[in-house]
Amino acid sequence: MPQPHQSPNIRIALPDDEEELSLLDRRTWSPLHAVHPQPRPPYPPFFDERHAPGDHLVAELDRRIVGYVRLGFPTPLACNTHVRQIQGLAVADEARGHGVGRALIRAAVAESRRRGARRLTLRVLGHNTPARKLYEAEGFVVEGVLPEEFFLDGAYVDDVIMGRRL
Repeated sequence: MPQPHQSPNIRIALPDDEEELSLLDRRTWSPLHAVHPQPRPPYPPFFDERHAPGDHLVAELDRRIVGYVRLGFPTPLACNTHVRQIQGLAVADEARGHGVGRALIRAAVAESRRRGARRLTLRVLGHNTPARKLYEAEGFVVEGVLPEEFFLDGAYVDDVIMGRRL
């Protein structure tokens, strides 16, 4: 278990991180944040043509990957390349409450700015209160809500669009 004062090391993912990230992704799956069904074998690759290692920042504690954030473009349009979008965030259960998610969000902001973005956006499920509070604490504001956009685990769930300037 990480120490409360220990800060995670944040770095850009490497191709060799694939297996560890894939396992983390499966272990952290939850209807609280996932719109896809629970993963089942055979598992698709974590990295693919749309999500390369360089699109991910990973958090390490004690040299183990305990979280990641995926950055992408919200659309393939050239006129939209000034915007980056958080397209995935996961933190291992044992690392929750140790600032890993906050460190990843801050690193995503800094990396998006470094890559020339003017805005950073994300989509979060309306019932995911912990994530929404974290994003709000890091400067994201609600920019729109798609009511009852998803039917998950027997209930209709809002899709909340959030963003912030960089």
